[in-house]
Amino acid sequence: MSAAAPWLRFYGKVPDRLDYPACSLYRMIADTARRTPDAPAWDFFDTTASYRALLASIDRCADALHALGLGQGDRLLIALPTMPQGVIAFYAAGKLGAVPAMIHPLSTTPEIEHYLDASGAEIALTLDACYARAVAARPQRPLRHLLLARIGDYLSPPKRLVFWWRKGRHIAPVPADPRVRGWRELLGAAHPPAREAECSTHDAAAILFSGGTTALPKGIVLSHRNFIAQGMQTAAWGGLGAADSILAILPIFHGFGLGVCVNAVFMAGGKSILVPSFDAAGVARLLRRKRPSLLVGVPTLYAALTQDRRLAGADLSFLRAAFCGADTLPRQVKERFEAMVAAGGGEVRLLEGYGLTEAVTAIMAMPVDCYREGSIGVPFPDMRACICRPGGEDELAVGEEGEICISGPALMQGYLDQPEATAEALRRHADGRLWLHTGDLGSRDADGFFYFSVRLKRMIKSSGFNVYPAQVEAVLGRHPAVAEACVVGVPDPDQVERVIAFVVLRESADASAATLIDHCREHLIKWSCPREIAFRTGLPKTLVGKIDYRALRQAYIDREQAPT
Repeated sequence: MSAAAPWLRFYGKVPDRLDYPACSLYRMIADTARRTPDAPAWDFFDTTASYRALLASIDRCADALHALGLGQGDRLLIALPTMPQGVIAFYAAGKLGAVPAMIHPLSTTPEIEHYLDASGAEIALTLDACYARAVAARPQRPLRHLLLARIGDYLSPPKRLVFWWRKGRHIAPVPADPRVRGWRELLGAAHPPAREAECSTHDAAAILFSGGTTALPKGIVLSHRNFIAQGMQTAAWGGLGAADSILAILPIFHGFGLGVCVNAVFMAGGKSILVPSFDAAGVARLLRRKRPSLLVGVPTLYAALTQDRRLAGADLSFLRAAFCGADTLPRQVKERFEAMVAAGGGEVRLLEGYGLTEAVTAIMAMPVDCYREGSIGVPFPDMRACICRPGGEDELAVGEEGEICISGPALMQGYLDQPEATAEALRRHADGRLWLHTGDLGSRDADGFFYFSVRLKRMIKSSGFNVYPAQVEAVLGRHPAVAEACVVGVPDPDQVERVIAFVVLRESADASAATLIDHCREHLIKWSCPREIAFRTGLPKTLVGKIDYRALRQAYIDREQAPT
């Protein structure tokens, strides 16, 4: 056991080192298909595909994309929920040496413009229901091709009819547009076979978008090795194997959904049950029908499940592991979920983990046979973590609070076209290792278990999704009636944090809260929009003249908690 890694003695059967193949993600999927060709790879509303069929779909998609002009080094914008088309296109782009940029399908037109300009993509894949927002974008490099997927593409005829009656018939018809290709038609056509690109495992495999202190999200460039390493680490930690299945509730534009619920499962040869949208009732039904062996999600997911009466007393003995990340897990949610599983004949502990998109996703978690109050666990195999003095590189002693820094093969290549931000986040320490400065405060105990305290970066976590106050403030600031705006997150029993905007109107200007919220909805995805607008005559300032968002947040909390 290394003195620098005392947590290794809690690994149990998990190896402390793994051997990562020096290849592409496509090669890894092809290898899984060779090992277990007939094993189910994914399930989408009862339509299933074996690994042999998955690989064939990836190859057909690569042929089609190549025929459209997508080649090595090009970018493909993918704006889809968790559904087969997005998964297939992700790996198909990798076969061609192209780089998929993953974004939320409900992104607004201004956001799509930003993502297209940032990535340089000239081909995009999205839902037919999202056509209008996509074509309204005016990026610097116009879209050459817009591929449209439909929920019904992979549904059985009866389920396709049901979907059409419930939702599909309300989707506006797509007008004649020479740029548009339908997914089924495109993959059903004959195309010349595309050769697999000769690419290094260190080449870029994807761009995921996160945010920071600027008004626009940053692109995070992740390599094939990053995804392979994180996927294999997760599989080893959770004991994932060919007999396992997981509910892929988390979205594929998020590292948690793509890296854990899909890629890690595929690395291990298990089955990913693709869920395009979350609602507690639907997930409860899937739990009872599909009986997955693993469940991963955010605290709001587990809180919602514990409130679903249909799960009370239901057989949950099939669950062998459950992990929670992306937000701090409230103790009461953990206890309620574990009690519900126990009542259903299971013995699962809900284990907390920690990760961030700059390392794909999860890079540490509680060991499966261990629990420590308030801990986010210990680092995965080949990952290292330490606590440094904020702004510095010197490591602090056990128990001291500082910045969480991580090192290992899952670390990103950097921020897209932002060398200064990359240099600030990725630093070579005196030990010769490259460390990611996460911007999160925490501590470590003598056994190597880590504890998360608070984010140094100003970011809100609402229902498991990142909300970036600067982005929301920038949108509010563009309204002609707004003089100043400050956005904060306040505690919420359902969303963990609720987005509140404090607004000062311009002199003689008039605007209602509803007007400003509607303004935000035109430019922001729904969970980034404020749930409440609080009007003020002025905003408190710090000694250096910055808006004191901490004071605003605390004043709001104090008012809410005051006795009535």
